[in-house]
Amino acid sequence: MTNYSKLPAILVLEDGTVYHGKAAGKIGTTTGEICYNTGTTGYQEIFTDPSYYGQIMVTTNAHIGNYGIDEDDTESEKIQIAGLVCKNYNINYSRQMADSSIQTYFEEQNLVGISDIDTRSLVRHIRDKGAMNAIISSENLDVEELKAQLAKVPSMEGLELSSVVSTKAPYFYGEESAPTRVAVLDLGIKKNILRNFDARQVYAKVFPAKTTFQEMEAWNPDGYFISNGPGDPAAIDYAIETIKEIVDAEKPMFGICLGHQMLALANGIRTQKMHNGHRGINHPVKNVISNRCEITSQNHGFSVVAEDIKNSDKVEITHINLNDNSIEGIRLKGKKAFSVQYHPESSPGPHDSRYLFDDFIAMIKA
Repeated sequence: MTNYSKLPAILVLEDGTVYHGKAAGKIGTTTGEICYNTGTTGYQEIFTDPSYYGQIMVTTNAHIGNYGIDEDDTESEKIQIAGLVCKNYNINYSRQMADSSIQTYFEEQNLVGISDIDTRSLVRHIRDKGAMNAIISSENLDVEELKAQLAKVPSMEGLELSSVVSTKAPYFYGEESAPTRVAVLDLGIKKNILRNFDARQVYAKVFPAKTTFQEMEAWNPDGYFISNGPGDPAAIDYAIETIKEIVDAEKPMFGICLGHQMLALANGIRTQKMHNGHRGINHPVKNVISNRCEITSQNHGFSVVAEDIKNSDKVEITHINLNDNSIEGIRLKGKKAFSVQYHPESSPGPHDSRYLFDDFIAMIKA
């Protein structure tokens, strides 16, 4: 295992800002869009969430790695983030259920990171300046060379990434004898979404991102689910067309995060890149239908355009974010289709929003 504490590393932002720290994980170089997550726990779920594909993650919690790695806590088959930035990188861990240290995990999965930098300063900088690309290196400390390499990295805006992280072949999840069958369009799904369906006696068939409506309909599902995922929603034209066909066929449908944005796009609602995005496990959301509030888990860098919804005769708002009034949920008028921008499967995060899975099952059976 690498003795990372003796090796320097460097972080360079797209605007030229430079941070010096120590190497974490594999020795190497990595690039991606830098963003931050404010959650105080759940770092392993964050690392393996496909929605973070192509992004360098800054963790605002001061200690990362302190409870080790447990294979049961993964949200996909591998680490999805492009790199890690943290304050205190803890190789030693105290958790009986853990399988390995974070350093062993990162080296096995080839993840490059940097630690021992002032993450408070970094997050304040990103909050002011907005989303941007970054590069981490523990093998090349030449700032000018890193800047030149970083200049070649494409912006997240316009990138289609769902087909990269999606399953390559259909698979099943749950009990075949379950009373409800749901076709899942995998744009970058988290395992805990499927666990929540299984807990509600749903037999799911998970399809690759570019599967057509006709191919999914051939399985004769009772409803459709559109998953979370990475990249720019406006670039996923194939899924927009699939969702239009599901809606036109009057099929029950539920979307989460990217799935929410795709439902909006399929109904003439634009999406936009956010200045920073929402990433954390304590975002307050108001359900305007029930007039109740919930604390939610979130991870998104794009949002739907509120003015488009207000001018639409097809879509109505169901949830709003109480921090910035952004749209957190919609439903189609006269259709069995709804979606939310946040993550009701809450892994990590509070369970306030899991009622949405129950709402979907009730809608299917209605």
